[in-house]
Amino acid sequence: MGNEAKRVESPLTEEVIKTLRIGDEVLLSGIIYTARDMVHTRLQEMINNGDELPFNASGSVIYYVGPSPAPVGRVIGSAGPTTSYRMDPFVPAMFEAGMRGMIGKGPRSLKVKDLIVKKCGVYFGATGGAAALLSESIVEAEVIAFDNFGPEALRKLKVKNMPLIVINDCYGGDLYLEGIDKYSEEI
Repeated sequence: MGNEAKRVESPLTEEVIKTLRIGDEVLLSGIIYTARDMVHTRLQEMINNGDELPFNASGSVIYYVGPSPAPVGRVIGSAGPTTSYRMDPFVPAMFEAGMRGMIGKGPRSLKVKDLIVKKCGVYFGATGGAAALLSESIVEAEVIAFDNFGPEALRKLKVKNMPLIVINDCYGGDLYLEGIDKYSEEI
């Protein structure tokens, strides 16, 4: 990431989200939460039942990750993104609960992209294969719910300058599609 990277704090505000465009390099700092399939299933059940979530979802960013155990002297092990489309069925409820940002890898469904526009959200891409590098931006990690899920437990992470790229913005931009179009035009 060069000097042009935007520094963004979580929880996210609508004002900040509106400054982000596809392709923007971002250095994210603040509090984010980890959730994969099993945690999302439980959170969906809690939302459906009207139960209080184990974290304040307002403006939250969810990182689709199941980190490895922390080695001696580290707060977390490797923490690379998982494929995001598996979480697409849970996105509507999470947006309703207050989530505004997601971190993962790979494209999202049309329904999720539409919700990102409607709910003023953002989808960040984290570089797959750079799990050790990404974990260096995690300065605190705490399991806050579902500890019996092991690596897939719900964690609260404090991050500092986590390197990300805006993949889907609140204006309907899609870096994956527009990148393909741009590349096709060039060849």
